[in-house]
Amino acid sequence: MSDKKAQTRERILQAAASAMLQQGPQEPGVADVMGAAGLTVGGFYAHFASKDALMLEVFEQLLRKRRDLMALIDSSLPAPERRALAAGFYLSRKHRDATRSGCPLPSSLGAVPKLPEAYRTLLVEHLEVLSAAMCDSPEEADMALADIALMVGGLALARALGEGDLSDRVLRAAKSAVI
Repeated sequence: MSDKKAQTRERILQAAASAMLQQGPQEPGVADVMGAAGLTVGGFYAHFASKDALMLEVFEQLLRKRRDLMALIDSSLPAPERRALAAGFYLSRKHRDATRSGCPLPSSLGAVPKLPEAYRTLLVEHLEVLSAAMCDSPEEADMALADIALMVGGLALARALGEGDLSDRVLRAAKSAVI
């Protein structure tokens, strides 16, 4: 792939990632994504077979970025400390307000059952890898999953509320409940 084609593809991926984070994987149309990338719709199919292929790749990239961030937490710390550190970042005002970056789950989960099975496959893989990184033994795996569910739900609710006292309280309450 030429450098110019690779750069154009990357612009499309970035525009699609921003759209997914704000609207979920179903809403943005090809025209919306291409317009946000500063390109015309006509060039889309030189880079992707379909909108589904684009959005699935974006979903995978965004989930991988989340796991890469989790990997930055010192794995020698006890699992509860790793989960508390993850919650400290994930359930922060900064992350709540970062609607053009951050975790795709709050904006995407409601759509996953209606999307191709590949989305669910990526979600399962993501949760398995993430929960394994957040526990020290198989017995703790359910606790790690519960904390992930609490974090994602808390962030989704806080984002839905927008900036304000109740939203901040949701973030604090969810953060304090992570074990």
